[in-house]
Amino acid sequence: MMSPGWYLRRLSRMGPREVAGRAGDVLRKRRWRKEFTTPAAATWLPRRGFAPVPALPEVPADAVKRLVETADELMAGRGEYFGVPREDLVAPDWSADPKTGRRAPEDVYTFDIAYRSEDVVGDIKQLWEPSRHQHLTVLAAAYALTGDERYATRVAEHLRSWWAANPPLHGVHWVSGIELGVRLLSWVWVRRLLDGWAGAPALFEDNPGALAQIWHHQRWLAAFRSRGSSANNHVIAETAGQLAAASAFAWFPQSVGWRAEAMRALDEHLRANTFDSGLNRELATEYHGLVLELGLAGALEARAAGVAVPESTWLVLARMCDALAAVVDAALHPPRQGDADDGHGLVVDGAGTHRWGSLLATGDVLFGRRDWWPTVEGTDVRTPLLAALADDLADDLEVTAARPAERPTHFADAGLTVLRTARGTGEIWCRCDGGPHGFLSIAAHAHADALSVEVRHDGVDVLADPGTYCYHGQPGWRSYFRSTLGHNTLELDGRDQSTSGGPFLWTRHARTTVLRVDDSRWSAEHDGYATGGKPATHRRTVTLDRGELHITDDVHGRSEHACRLSYHLGPAIEVELDGTTARLTWPGHTAELHLPAGLDWSAHRGETNPPLGWYSPGFGRREPAWTVLGSGRVRGGDTLLTLLRFDV
Repeated sequence: MMSPGWYLRRLSRMGPREVAGRAGDVLRKRRWRKEFTTPAAATWLPRRGFAPVPALPEVPADAVKRLVETADELMAGRGEYFGVPREDLVAPDWSADPKTGRRAPEDVYTFDIAYRSEDVVGDIKQLWEPSRHQHLTVLAAAYALTGDERYATRVAEHLRSWWAANPPLHGVHWVSGIELGVRLLSWVWVRRLLDGWAGAPALFEDNPGALAQIWHHQRWLAAFRSRGSSANNHVIAETAGQLAAASAFAWFPQSVGWRAEAMRALDEHLRANTFDSGLNRELATEYHGLVLELGLAGALEARAAGVAVPESTWLVLARMCDALAAVVDAALHPPRQGDADDGHGLVVDGAGTHRWGSLLATGDVLFGRRDWWPTVEGTDVRTPLLAALADDLADDLEVTAARPAERPTHFADAGLTVLRTARGTGEIWCRCDGGPHGFLSIAAHAHADALSVEVRHDGVDVLADPGTYCYHGQPGWRSYFRSTLGHNTLELDGRDQSTSGGPFLWTRHARTTVLRVDDSRWSAEHDGYATGGKPATHRRTVTLDRGELHITDDVHGRSEHACRLSYHLGPAIEVELDGTTARLTWPGHTAELHLPAGLDWSAHRGETNPPLGWYSPGFGRREPAWTVLGSGRVRGGDTLLTLLRFDV
């Protein structure tokens, strides 16, 4: 369990309405305890059908090839979750963590389990991820596109195994609403993709065990929806999963009510979680992708069932597609901003499919691409499947007038600016961070990264955001990857710009103000160091002039401060540091980083005590990468000048 201090800090970030709602949740959990031994009786309607995709679409051959290769690996029992290889996926133990070797308790009331503790359950992400059953949607898609019943049989084996091992309110798989929501969405698509298999009805609508699981999942989500300061991507997963299940599995007396409330809540929370510009308010790019995938899947499922989806829902989703198209680099990769845990809403593609290209392809089919969108060369399975379910959605929408006619470069509400210039040797792309410190009062997925920059050359990370790496179980690494020191910005007096109260809790948020922005120049400041005995303001100006990026850091205040200025390099970059000049090389290219005089510069790579010089390419994975660090002292009025010159 978390410490008493954490609970006090967490309580301080809640309003009265949230406190009252959470108190009601506590009482409900106490009432439900009796159902641990005597589950509530699930009831279902006598007539239960299922509406598949009207006609299975044609899918590009290379996308099918990737899918089948991944499915065959799964059939052999092989997979990987967050950097941990698995070879036990023929018949997985749903409560065993291969990373720590621990097993989570199964025969314990779900709300009694300290699921954040590695000592109790192991790494909870290693348990939850396979139980999202997105490997089963891959296998089901392989069946749908090949007709090979081996895939369908394995899906059925896994589902029956999971349902038997995880009765309602037992173990760790009933404790978090996002897990239940994503799992329901997977089950909907498993049923759809197995529609041509003779065993599908016996697995789902004619199976009392499956019916009870689906009913209990939806009842749970109706009772324990995320609220208040936690109403972020979790509530999107909860409402999208419930909407999809209540639409596709309309087999229960409560289905109409569940569906109506889930549609209302999904529309409300999509709008609340999204800036008018289309960027996700958590300012954590991977969660933009997750929310977009979930929103599309939930809304399309409702539409296919004849539910009236509000125009506002489609408008938010279309704007999210436009925002993604606007911020990606030449390789169609978006910023690496904020937390990232490799979460997906719906997985029907094989390994190697370009996630962001796939999302843009889906947005093109559903809403129509704008003239300024980048070209997507890759193929996927998901886009044709969703397009078949959508059934000419674009013809029924009137959202075009509310979408940008030209490619945005500055998102004022989100404080995100992309400077870019195309040169003969490749695009230079620079993201400047002048936005809010995350979303809601806890800013759960924010990093202390005010005024940080990311710089890429033709899609290659040059000045990189190091990423996230971990959530639970490794507090030192969690702190480093979301610290000010862990980003390309200025740290004063050894402090983060914002104050952490826990791994998903910030108790004081730095406020950032953008002062100037145009096509080649950006300037902003933040007040993260305005409190304490030596108040100061950090102001940064970034100018991109053809092949040169100029970064000017000004410190305003009356005191002297210890400072550290970090530049984290991407994993492909090698560095030779000579005084205040760092020569950067990567295949086919060079650059020079001219660093501010007056600081002592050093290069670090793969250090662990304390952590420095790391890059996380995905959740649970880290690799050494160079960090160039300047240490010294600055006074109010001092200026630090950095110049990055490409292809010198």
